[in-house]
Amino acid sequence: MEELSLGTAIIKFVFALGFVILLLAAFAYGAKKLGFIARVTVDQNNEKKKRLNIVEILPVDAKRRLMLIRRDDKEHLIMLGAERDLLIEQNIDLKSRPPKNIGD
Repeated sequence: MEELSLGTAIIKFVFALGFVILLLAAFAYGAKKLGFIARVTVDQNNEKKKRLNIVEILPVDAKRRLMLIRRDDKEHLIMLGAERDLLIEQNIDLKSRPPKNIGD
């Protein structure tokens, strides 16, 4: 049985790790292209103004999450669950919302 030097073992380890990372990236890209991963854009500043935008998504527990969506100048708070969805608050006026603190 042939013994490997430390340098050869490190080089083989680095190549194997790189190969595994490359495989994971290829699987993630394929899953995204096939539609297994949701395409969610959260509050991105694009040049064209969209009427509907997802502002924030917060997980509540393993099966539920809160989603704040913006439509025109109004925001709506929705709880998404495994069995049903619930509208918590609607027509939240953007002008009545307190400004964001820098550093929060």
